[in-house]
Amino acid sequence: MTRRDTLPDDTRVYLPLVDLPKAVPFGGRGLRAFVDDVLAEIRELYLADSVPWVLGYSGGKDSTLTTMLVWLALESLPPDQRTKPVHVISTDTLVENPVIAAWVARSLDSMRTAAEAASLPVEVHRLTPAVEDTFWVCLIGRGYAAPRPKFRWCTERMKIRPSNTFIRSVVDQHGEVILVLGTRKAESQARARSMARHEAGRVRDRLSPNASLPNSLVYSPIEDLKTDEVWEALMQYPNPWGHSNKELLAIYRGASADSECPLVVDTSTQSCGDSRFGCWTCTMVESDKSMKAMILNDDADAYDWMRPLLDLRDRLDIEDDRHLRDFRKMDGRLLIHRERLVHGPYTQEAREDWLRQLLTAQTWIRQNGPDHVRDISLITLDELREIRRIWVFTKHEVEDSLPGIYQETTGEPYPDGPFSPTIDLDRTMIEVLRAVCGDDHQEFLTVRALLAVERSYRTARRRAGMLDALEKVLTHHFTDEDEAQEFALRQRTMRGQDPPQASLF
Repeated sequence: MTRRDTLPDDTRVYLPLVDLPKAVPFGGRGLRAFVDDVLAEIRELYLADSVPWVLGYSGGKDSTLTTMLVWLALESLPPDQRTKPVHVISTDTLVENPVIAAWVARSLDSMRTAAEAASLPVEVHRLTPAVEDTFWVCLIGRGYAAPRPKFRWCTERMKIRPSNTFIRSVVDQHGEVILVLGTRKAESQARARSMARHEAGRVRDRLSPNASLPNSLVYSPIEDLKTDEVWEALMQYPNPWGHSNKELLAIYRGASADSECPLVVDTSTQSCGDSRFGCWTCTMVESDKSMKAMILNDDADAYDWMRPLLDLRDRLDIEDDRHLRDFRKMDGRLLIHRERLVHGPYTQEAREDWLRQLLTAQTWIRQNGPDHVRDISLITLDELREIRRIWVFTKHEVEDSLPGIYQETTGEPYPDGPFSPTIDLDRTMIEVLRAVCGDDHQEFLTVRALLAVERSYRTARRRAGMLDALEKVLTHHFTDEDEAQEFALRQRTMRGQDPPQASLF
């Protein structure tokens, strides 16, 4: 049976241990000599100064081996020489492949327990994006369209910010930090070129500067290893914190041959996708090959419960979603590109439907999935609260439809009560307004926004700015999209301007 480096949609992928070479060169040294050399190098770098280390751990093969090597090096030092902390950070976007997310969570728990028992200076941190930056708050709350190559809003908010915020906090406290990453030149040509550029600027042996994070240096102990060599090391050396490397291999067997989602600290790092384990919602790739492969695996019952996730992901990834998005930008502006309006955020109806589909998928998995996913949360209560706040107070959708959608899809009452009695009164008024406006949806949206502006100034001591706010609402009112497009084209002609560059928001 041969190993596959690509993953067609209908392929079941196997990575048997027998496929690994019996004699892996490791640069001509052999595995034992390589490990001895790297452990000596890690000990030397660790003892060279008092600069703390931050180690990126994703739970995949490369970061697992890197963490193992650092762990073994620390264990081999006398206790009195373990003088500085090694912060192990793992970024959970909250939409990670659920199988990998569970694996990483268990591994981090084991790591904490084992580090304490062995008196190692290893501090474990699970990082998550701020609630206002999560995938569902941005997409369902604000209405951001699913990520596209020209609008990749997810990586910065969900991966870079959490890790960089933590790294900067260490720098603020200690003045400098060393990042230990499991990056390898063999991952891709782009990665090899990037690492070569950083290598040329090394200020100390084996330490490269990080362009996006001041006062931080990068150390990549396995940068020259090939994929087979990584697996050889993982299979020959037991995991020191007790998490089975053979189980990790089994997960890879069910997905793809190169499936790790790396710690992302800048935009030059390749995003997850192309058969990598990453966010199950990812629309940056043509299809989620790793999840498809897991579902199509011979042991189908193990992963068949993920089908609702794959179906929802595919519905997010549609080529033309103009019918789901407002013809105005987020701030109400009109933008023309190639004689057409550039659509902005998802409409209220579309956002409500995305939430309905997400909660329906969560409910189905809880009711029909295996025992270990019966309490799965595809969206957190904090995210639901933030989405509700945005809908009601930012987008003026005072119908406050989220609690009703929650109860409709889950069969359970929404955990939080009403915002305030004022919202209940406004909801009744809005239903009357909807009936009066009838089929004129744009008129309904405009009057609702005017009422929301008035409400926001109702209890203010000074109402300065209210007239400007009301005028802004009226300026953005159009009977329909055709009228808006004619107006935008006419305005552009009057100004004598070339069409501006299109952007999503």
